[in-house]
Amino acid sequence: MRGAVHASRIVAATVVTLAAATLTACGGGAQDLGSGSDGVVRSSWGDPQNPLEPANTNEVQGGKALDLLFRGLKRYDPKTGRADDMLAEKIETTDSTTFFVTVKDGWTFSNGEKVTARSFVDAWNYGAYLKNNQKNAYFFGYIEGYDQVHPASGEPTATTLSGLTVTGERTFTVKLSQKFSTWPDTLGYNAFAPLPRTFYDDHAGWLAKPVGNGPYAVKSYVRGSQMSLRRWDGYPGPDKPVNGGVDLRVYTDNNTAYTDLVAGNLDLVDDVPAAQLRNVKKDLGDRYINTPAGIIQTLAFPFYDERWNTPQGNKMRTGLSMAINRDEITSRIFRGTRTPAKDWTSPVLGVQGGFSETLCGAACTYDPARAKKLVAEGGGIPGGTMKISYNADTGSHKEWVDAVCNSINNALGNDRACVGNPIGTFADFRNQITQSKMSGPFRAGWQMDYPLIQNFLQPLYYTGASSNDGKWSNEDFDRLVDQANAESDPAQAVRTFQQAEEVVRDQMAAIPLWYQNGSAGYSPRVSNVALNPFSVPVYNQIKVA
Repeated sequence: MRGAVHASRIVAATVVTLAAATLTACGGGAQDLGSGSDGVVRSSWGDPQNPLEPANTNEVQGGKALDLLFRGLKRYDPKTGRADDMLAEKIETTDSTTFFVTVKDGWTFSNGEKVTARSFVDAWNYGAYLKNNQKNAYFFGYIEGYDQVHPASGEPTATTLSGLTVTGERTFTVKLSQKFSTWPDTLGYNAFAPLPRTFYDDHAGWLAKPVGNGPYAVKSYVRGSQMSLRRWDGYPGPDKPVNGGVDLRVYTDNNTAYTDLVAGNLDLVDDVPAAQLRNVKKDLGDRYINTPAGIIQTLAFPFYDERWNTPQGNKMRTGLSMAINRDEITSRIFRGTRTPAKDWTSPVLGVQGGFSETLCGAACTYDPARAKKLVAEGGGIPGGTMKISYNADTGSHKEWVDAVCNSINNALGNDRACVGNPIGTFADFRNQITQSKMSGPFRAGWQMDYPLIQNFLQPLYYTGASSNDGKWSNEDFDRLVDQANAESDPAQAVRTFQQAEEVVRDQMAAIPLWYQNGSAGYSPRVSNVALNPFSVPVYNQIKVA
């Protein structure tokens, strides 16, 4: 199911820049931001690629804001990632196809409007409808009637999903087009959030100042600068904030954000740049966090370009994978905050959840001689030189892209086989990707939206999935994914997904590079700082001195 479908969210690692003087002007020093339970947390942020509509946000930075503003039927446990009920009183099924949903009573949006079954159904219909251009529309692809509201070509023949039916103020049914036993576990993703009437009645006003049903409400929002959120005291959920709010401050350089943190102008940086890892323990001591997260970094390919989509191209791509010295790069550049990839998922899934130490095998093992042979057998690099594209608004990407290219060039004995191709900002980078303008490999990152192996595979590699940026397509992979989703036995579903993952390996649909840890640093002004399994700060638990 296009899980975070792209959902996952595309990992940006971008972030921000405001001079310290500007920060002081928009937020003030610590003395102006309160203390104790009313204290405001100052956190670095990256400008979201898209407006903050839940069904239109599929990257990390926008997802952080939505996590503060919304609560859905499910919520992923900040420690385990388990999908627990939040607004869902119960979700029942007898056949893994039709689900009966009951929404808890007593929930409202921050503007006082009651959250009902209609709040969910209208939001999902809006997200699915083709003409609303929502990037996460594919999330609703398993609901009956999706082909009518979001056809692959031509005009939609319906405006609402036939599989959604409101049966009462707090009840609705969802009929899927095929069995999907773990479908309820996907409902903690923000695309499934409820929306208030003002979203439709005053859309421009809502985008300027979003209204949700989560623990925080927007005080002010200046795109490209800052979103100020404050605790909403009417929030009925069990995860009430212990602070007074969060200021998300936009940076275009995470080195600047880190400098502001060390200087005391910022409380939290949730992406410590690679250039600072050498000094982070000295600078922050125990206020540095380095924990496993459900994130994988890969190199994707533009399969829409016939030069990169040849019958023997899998050999060339496999050879490139074997030309990358992952052990050296993760040790020298990332200093233990990355782990060389062994498959296309994440160790946080665990073996029972589908993670495999051996699935990629030799294809992910540095072997220069074999790499050179396979690249030649695969027809060589198109044009003789490949450019790895990446967003240049962080210092970390240039370092590792240059290291990957050096490794490939050394293995192939050609110092021009690979070069880096920096692209201004994350938004520019993503726009070129979504417009299918890449002429060679490009940096890709995936942060899970829910801890299922399906979320690492289907959103990225299923034909037509909205996060399938390279437009790779394989009938065997699609068939196995459909089969896995229909399994009623979770263990068998995992095994079938792994068979699908073997197709990804054999065709080298993308080159897995490394698993990324959550990396953060915080100031002495705050405590109880933690990252969830998605590497996002658990903002509501942060205490201010």
